[in-house]
Amino acid sequence: MHPKVDLYISKSKNWPEVVETLRKLILECQLTEELKWGKPCYSFQATNVLIIQEFKEYCALGFFKGALLQDPNGILKKPGENSQAMRQIRFTNVQDIVKMKAVLKAYIYEAIGVEKVGLKVTFKNHSELQFPEELQNKLDNDAAFKNAFESLTPGRQRAYHLFFSAPKQSATRVSRIEKYVPQILNGKGINDCTCGFSKKMPQCDGSHKYIR
Repeated sequence: MHPKVDLYISKSKNWPEVVETLRKLILECQLTEELKWGKPCYSFQATNVLIIQEFKEYCALGFFKGALLQDPNGILKKPGENSQAMRQIRFTNVQDIVKMKAVLKAYIYEAIGVEKVGLKVTFKNHSELQFPEELQNKLDNDAAFKNAFESLTPGRQRAYHLFFSAPKQSATRVSRIEKYVPQILNGKGINDCTCGFSKKMPQCDGSHKYIR
């Protein structure tokens, strides 16, 4: 048990008992516990396997490569419509975890098996995404921008694609693209602060200040 996770649970306002129950079950499967991205995270031989995520409506056990699991019980859910790898099992009470203990362990051991044999999730690359016209024009007419965008990880490309596609007005889409050109040229994702940390991580407060 990692002391930072102890502190995390002690400060939880939503699902402390659910998190603690999931934690104990996961540790029985001999995974390494850490606090990453401000959340309890569990790894096998330094590779992330699981993460516990608290939301207002539920607490989720997230499988980083959940898309590769068989899911015979039909309990895995996508965190979002465009999620390709991550899958969640959601809980609102401890009783459900206790009832599903054997099933949950089977899913966890399968996820560990995925890492043992080195399976990878096949992500859609940017060429398979239908970019908005404004972004495609930028890619076609700005070689430096195109090279920088294509050098981003598939996840960062998808995040920008979703963000740029959201507005209904073309002018707004163009404005968003131009605003993030410098960040893309610097190899940063939409959630990456210029200080080097993600804005979603506790080390960064969005103003490039390191938070200890």
